[in-house]
Amino acid sequence: MDTIILAGGFGTRLQSVVSDLPKPMAPVQNRPFLEYQLDYLKQFGINDVILSVGYLHDVVIRHFGDCYNDIRLKYAIENHPLGTGGGIKFATSLMCGEDALVLNGDSFFNINIEKFYSFYVKYQPDILLALKYMDDLSRYGGVEIDNEGNIVAFREKGLIKAGGYINGGIYLFNKNILNEFPERFSFEKELLENPDGLKVMGLPFDSDFIDIGIPEDYYKIQSWNWSQLK
Repeated sequence: MDTIILAGGFGTRLQSVVSDLPKPMAPVQNRPFLEYQLDYLKQFGINDVILSVGYLHDVVIRHFGDCYNDIRLKYAIENHPLGTGGGIKFATSLMCGEDALVLNGDSFFNINIEKFYSFYVKYQPDILLALKYMDDLSRYGGVEIDNEGNIVAFREKGLIKAGGYINGGIYLFNKNILNEFPERFSFEKELLENPDGLKVMGLPFDSDFIDIGIPEDYYKIQSWNWSQLK
């Protein structure tokens, strides 16, 4: 299973706090946020990671080089913005296998990857999403699933004040589902929300989650006790 981290975003909402770094390199307790994600993946025996980079990519490459904590790193460098879908598709060209585990580089979701993969193998969806329950969906938007875990609807952020599931930013799928998509597209809007017959499922996890995309949560994560995450 190949692993891709999307680490190429501009981090517009975080610019007032971290203005000279790509968002995944924002310092958290004196370490780049991306280091925590790589350490997390290492726990599950993941030793090869593709970093999809763009904005200030030289900062990422200079810091990590081709290896971190015995994890071998490859870089898919976007010379111009490709959108989340285009960035993923471009990164899959560096994969060795067929199945891709994809993580957002500006959020941390402490799911059990072994459980996630086992569900994927058992039920064989075209795309599997990790879901997180939130008391207020207004910031993220909602994801509705049926009793079997099939995703039946996505709800726009800002419209829902009640609780429900959000997209936790971790995906599993076969890279070939991207073959018909253009060089630049949105993975969320043009694929997940318009699956065109693909089987898209969600698996909820009651695990720690945070998105460092806004200053409020970026400050909050500075006090996290990483050894006590569940």
